[in-house]
Amino acid sequence: MDAQDALYSRMAQAARSSTTFSVWPGGDAPGAQPSPVSLFLEHDHTGNSAFDRAVTGVRAPEITVYRPEKPNGIGILVTPGGSYKRVVLDKEGTALAPDFTARGYTLFVMTYRLPGDGHTEGANAPLADVQRAMRTVRHQADKWQVNAQKIGVLGFSSGGHVAASLGTRYEEPVYPCLDTIDAISSRPDFMALVYPVISMDESFGHAGSRMELIGALPDIAQREHYSLEKRVDHHTPPTFLLHAVDDPAVKMENSLAMFNALHTHQVPVEMHLFEQGRHGFGVRDAQGLPVAEWPRLLMNWIEAKM
Repeated sequence: MDAQDALYSRMAQAARSSTTFSVWPGGDAPGAQPSPVSLFLEHDHTGNSAFDRAVTGVRAPEITVYRPEKPNGIGILVTPGGSYKRVVLDKEGTALAPDFTARGYTLFVMTYRLPGDGHTEGANAPLADVQRAMRTVRHQADKWQVNAQKIGVLGFSSGGHVAASLGTRYEEPVYPCLDTIDAISSRPDFMALVYPVISMDESFGHAGSRMELIGALPDIAQREHYSLEKRVDHHTPPTFLLHAVDDPAVKMENSLAMFNALHTHQVPVEMHLFEQGRHGFGVRDAQGLPVAEWPRLLMNWIEAKM
């Protein structure tokens, strides 16, 4: 059995024991009412295995929980990428479960609504979903055997923008309060951003994500509002940044801009830049490269902070 087959076998085992529940009570997000989209599952978006799925047309965001045999009390809410056009379920979701659960982490891999799908919140629909998701996970912390003060967020690519939005805009009201869960803080206790979309800057921002989020002709105020390096303050959670220098899609300057903003505001930050990896390496495509060590680097960092 080669390395990829071994990974798929471990992913299948993790998937068989996973649990999925809705982010919003009743399934559909309240802000999904005007949206014309419907859920569509793409089976072979990132390859041709059983674990290369992505979804579009999300109306009812869900969380899939991957539980360890011996919980360490730390939970991670995971926001996969997809250029704000889809959510990649497995490559930046299920594939994480074997390594992280083996070390005691509980993973909460979520889907979220997309900004161009006509939801009430518009560009803030993903943030509304991830705020509600963090609050819900905290509300259910005892059920999942995690410490409510040890729950962070891990985002990839455009999902890194979702995660960084939560880490910098957690107090921003982007949906009407529904119940007592919405009184719970949505601030993550730590933040990990992997080849993240951060900035709407035209010189190094990711054009595709910017188009989906704020359109072809955003004004200066819109670009500033959604450029997350400009939203950092000293309350932003400790942050781990990871990027490949040869990334042809989301330039490493996104991570550099975030690092500089965090360092300026004296927020604890660790950044790893790897010469090779390109974009979207996740776990599977990192194999055989030095960047494959990133899950261990992240877990070591989290454990030093928590």
